[in-house]
Amino acid sequence: MSETLVKKTAFENLKIFKEEILDDYKLACESRETSLIGRKDVFMGRAKFGIFGDGKELAQIALSKVFKPGDYRSGYYRDQTLLVAMGGLTWQQFFAQMYAHANIEHDIHSGGRAMNGHYGNRWVDANGEWLAVKNLKNSVMDVSSTAGQIPRALGLAYASKLYKEVEVLQAENQFSDNGNEVCYATIGDASTSQGMFFESVNAAGVLQVPLVLSVWDDGYGISVPIKYQTTKESISEVLKGFEIEEGTNGIKILTVKAWDYQGLVETYRKAERYAREEHIPVIVHVQEVTQQLGHSASGSHERYKSAERLQWEIDFDCNPRFKHWILENEIASEEELTKIEEDAAKTIKADRKKAWDEYRKEIDDHNAQIVNLISEGSSKVKSTEILDKVLKKLSNTSGLTRKDGISALKMFLRIANDEAVKHAGLNLLDELQSVNKERFNTHLYSETKYSPLKVEKVDAIYAENSELVDGRTVINAYFDGLFEKNPRVFALGEDIGKIGDVNQGFAGLQEKYGELRITDTGIRETTIIGQGIGAAMRGLRPIVEIQYFDYIYYALAVLTDDLASLRYRTVGQQRAPLIVRTRGHRLEGIWHSGSPIAVMLNSLRGMHVIVPRNYVKTAAFYNTLLKGDDPALMIESLNSYRVKEHLPTNITEICEPLGVPEIIKEGTDVTVVTYGSMVRIVEKAAEQLELFGISTEVIDVQTLLPFDVNHIIVDSIKKTGRVVFADEDMPGGCTAFMMQQVLEVQDAYHYLDSKPRAISAEPHRPAYGSDGDYYSKPNAENVFDIVYELMTEANPAKFPPL
Repeated sequence: MSETLVKKTAFENLKIFKEEILDDYKLACESRETSLIGRKDVFMGRAKFGIFGDGKELAQIALSKVFKPGDYRSGYYRDQTLLVAMGGLTWQQFFAQMYAHANIEHDIHSGGRAMNGHYGNRWVDANGEWLAVKNLKNSVMDVSSTAGQIPRALGLAYASKLYKEVEVLQAENQFSDNGNEVCYATIGDASTSQGMFFESVNAAGVLQVPLVLSVWDDGYGISVPIKYQTTKESISEVLKGFEIEEGTNGIKILTVKAWDYQGLVETYRKAERYAREEHIPVIVHVQEVTQQLGHSASGSHERYKSAERLQWEIDFDCNPRFKHWILENEIASEEELTKIEEDAAKTIKADRKKAWDEYRKEIDDHNAQIVNLISEGSSKVKSTEILDKVLKKLSNTSGLTRKDGISALKMFLRIANDEAVKHAGLNLLDELQSVNKERFNTHLYSETKYSPLKVEKVDAIYAENSELVDGRTVINAYFDGLFEKNPRVFALGEDIGKIGDVNQGFAGLQEKYGELRITDTGIRETTIIGQGIGAAMRGLRPIVEIQYFDYIYYALAVLTDDLASLRYRTVGQQRAPLIVRTRGHRLEGIWHSGSPIAVMLNSLRGMHVIVPRNYVKTAAFYNTLLKGDDPALMIESLNSYRVKEHLPTNITEICEPLGVPEIIKEGTDVTVVTYGSMVRIVEKAAEQLELFGISTEVIDVQTLLPFDVNHIIVDSIKKTGRVVFADEDMPGGCTAFMMQQVLEVQDAYHYLDSKPRAISAEPHRPAYGSDGDYYSKPNAENVFDIVYELMTEANPAKFPPL
């Protein structure tokens, strides 16, 4: 590179060389050409959808100049220029993702699982070992949900604070250089209306973390103009109350125009200094952003923008303005820039062709095997009429999807009447389906040696004179031992620090381990989870608390859209082994005693859901999860904190395997399947049933995701012939899930002598008070009555109706 600085003194202080400026122009041209051609690909039918970064090229180039190894991007789906500038994306890979190329070597971010514009780099190797991420320019895999990237950005920046300030974390490691990393978040202006954004800005200002949050302000949210989106039509004006002043915490607010190359470079350098050196969060409000191609390939902005606005989009387009600035300052000639533009167009067209050819080759090879088999066996079919339809479907092989090929093969197998042909076809089908399963259905949970499913049971050991203590004492002793043993564990949540949480699980531990390891937070469930997700992404092992189970709805979007799907949408390349701690069941009242288990089961696939009945079991499950690399939801039993248990001497070593139910009481007449606080209720009913000559087998499932991996429950049903599923969820909730798992997955319906029964709560929120609880939730009498009814049906002479 030349040592000659561009001459004009107005930007000499930028210390940018001519070659760098022209490289920046080249990248801006390539990115714009990619957006234009990508949009055409959607209209041509090559891609199903396209969303692009036109108008943001210069701002993202400027941001890239301060992005250092170890930093993180938590952005959204318009950051294509930034990713290429960081070295995290090639244009061929961009098009591979547009075409949904289901191969991680081509769509290196999601293996064809995410729509275009979703980017993330690899953090773990094939064996599940963390890479030295402090040496990488990191990008967290995007989510499409608006503002969904912001809560975890808070956590990514918070991790730098912990690595910088917590003494036990300052040893050499692969995650952080003493907390000197910055998280750069990006968001569109319309999405700043979301509560996630405001909650995160407030938390960042309180915590003082190195977060730089760029707002790309193009004046619209799809078709809705900013006057309907933002007070004063300016997010930087709205946020002035958060601005840091002498003697206060808060944020820095910087504004800059999207077409001002010099201003953008200076602004991002200033933002970096505040964040990296002073740990002051920064909002960079990038104004006057244009969007020449409209919101996405699914619509035209001519439908909602005036002629004057459309002309403004042309006049303030950052790329032509950058070109004018280069010419005005005599950095390059018109001819030089024209050559760059022409070369950029050729580069993008060539990369697009490579991406398309590689994408088609894999699908065509897949389907060629099917075409060959059908062609060779076409004379040995039952129906030539159906065969003609199959062959017609396969005639245009260049446009087929894998779906088309598999559909044709299955239809052919239905009409093939030669055993040899059918056998060959079934073998091919199995082979292709196995490969396609790997492409599309893997990595929901850990497939590494660190999978918590591989953790073996470690039994509790008790001293001879072990005394009975409250469950809260058990969990408190466990956390004390855990924090002493594992420096990467920290906890945060409402009231867990000073008072040791509302049920005393952390009592006295903040004084012992410090405020940064056991931290009180504001009432902000969404960003509590976000803090945990981001920190878990950076090698820490957070346990974050949702104070009561009912409050988890505040954070459900972040849990389901980001945390639960992270491993899947990155094909196992990224992980965030966060443990979400909450407590539920049987407190009393509409908002403190709900059991929305079915909501969790259907929203949080990709997380484990643990429902222990007591606190020795709870400690054992925490240990299992901390040995693994998956996220989990731990639902502690709220009304067990004062139930007496023996305290093991090896509380920090005991482990309970996931997906293994425990038979609490053996029986021969009826199997009752339950979990959590319901276990004691069912046990009480079983004692009463025993008085009437009914032997009840009580099974505690212990974990719902995974559920009974060894099919212990069906073995019980083989013995009893009858089953009742009992829980506190609403009708058709978790009982339906358990019934499906046992009757369908485990084929237990073969062994039933009576219809299966379900015991659930009433279909409304629980009423307050002891009687309200009794008439809202299942009780021992309900369980007794249902089981007795089953036995009356089976043997009315021995068990007459009561």
